[in-house]
Amino acid sequence: MLPTKQSIGKTCPTMIFRVSDAIAQRDDRKSPRFYRGDLKLYFALCVLVAGCHDRGVTSAPVADDAMPEQTLSWEGRTMGTTFRVVVWAETRDGPSGGLDQKLLEQSVEERLAQINQHMSTYQADSELSQFNVAPSHHWFSVSPETAYVVDAAIGYHRATNGMLDVTIGPLMRLWGFDDSSKMTQQGPTHEQIQDVLKRVGSQHVRVRSEEKDQAAIQKMVEGLEIDVSSLAKGYAVDQLVALLRQAGGAGGLVEIGGEVRAWGHRADDRMWRVGIENPLIEGRTLAQIVKLDNAALATSGDYRNFRSYRSGRVSHLIDPRTGMAQSTGPRSVSVCAKTCMESDALATALFLMGQREGLAWSEDNGVAAMFLTIENGKLRKVFSSHFASYFE
Repeated sequence: MLPTKQSIGKTCPTMIFRVSDAIAQRDDRKSPRFYRGDLKLYFALCVLVAGCHDRGVTSAPVADDAMPEQTLSWEGRTMGTTFRVVVWAETRDGPSGGLDQKLLEQSVEERLAQINQHMSTYQADSELSQFNVAPSHHWFSVSPETAYVVDAAIGYHRATNGMLDVTIGPLMRLWGFDDSSKMTQQGPTHEQIQDVLKRVGSQHVRVRSEEKDQAAIQKMVEGLEIDVSSLAKGYAVDQLVALLRQAGGAGGLVEIGGEVRAWGHRADDRMWRVGIENPLIEGRTLAQIVKLDNAALATSGDYRNFRSYRSGRVSHLIDPRTGMAQSTGPRSVSVCAKTCMESDALATALFLMGQREGLAWSEDNGVAAMFLTIENGKLRKVFSSHFASYFE
């Protein structure tokens, strides 16, 4: 099993969560973004919606000893994509003792804004945006939260043999996966890729996070940039789950841009169910429904965010070791884990490994992963032994 460590960052009072540390479109321009073209997960609506009541309505008890419950749900936008919250709680003191939706929505918006302020690379005054234009070989002060996520990213980089790398921003621009990039019919040359690779690599990043008031990060190569898109949405999901649980949510589900985590059970005492999109069929149908029991699910894929060059089509997922954009491999990879940040990070890394290497790595490291590929025009599912328990 993968090692764990305790988070140094508190996201709401007294909240500390554990995450395994061994183990990046289209949007409105007004929203700070985390660039990542990962696939969306689609809820099994016939089940999920059936478990929800009208907004803010408290249900009547069904038995003398049953506790009335209240279910809230709302949607919004963050990080250049959408988010969705479903949360329910028992109302011990009647309707007045339930969850305050207005207050919860405000708390969620404030928490998301805080994460953007720390880690968005599309917000010029964020900590990471300022770090990215800072000189090398100097400690740059950041929040403990930013230091924690960057440190976790370095851990995933090591554990995945360099496949998860948060310093590939310059490569993304080189391949045209950036709003400021100019599209050409020709892909980047070998010389251009090799030049950019000189300032890519998480091994060139240092993190100082032991003392909360002195958290800092440092680049050891001039021109290196950090973009935590491959972890940020998952990390934000984890933080919102912690916030809602502390507010009294007995169970719920949070989704940001397709990264989702559920806790507890549904108000009807059944398990949460989430669908994974079929990459073969237009119209966003489901390839698989999975059950989430205090778990998270994230998916990475190549068929919604890609570029076409004369040499062929390539995806936005770039191998940080070679600098090459992927042109072959699985259509999507889904990962279930206890935290959404881990699911988010590993889905990207496993996609880049490819089905054969990724499946072997998942088995060796106890990771629940499913690979969707297209063979002879038909969808094929291949999954690690650890993923089987999540099937519907």
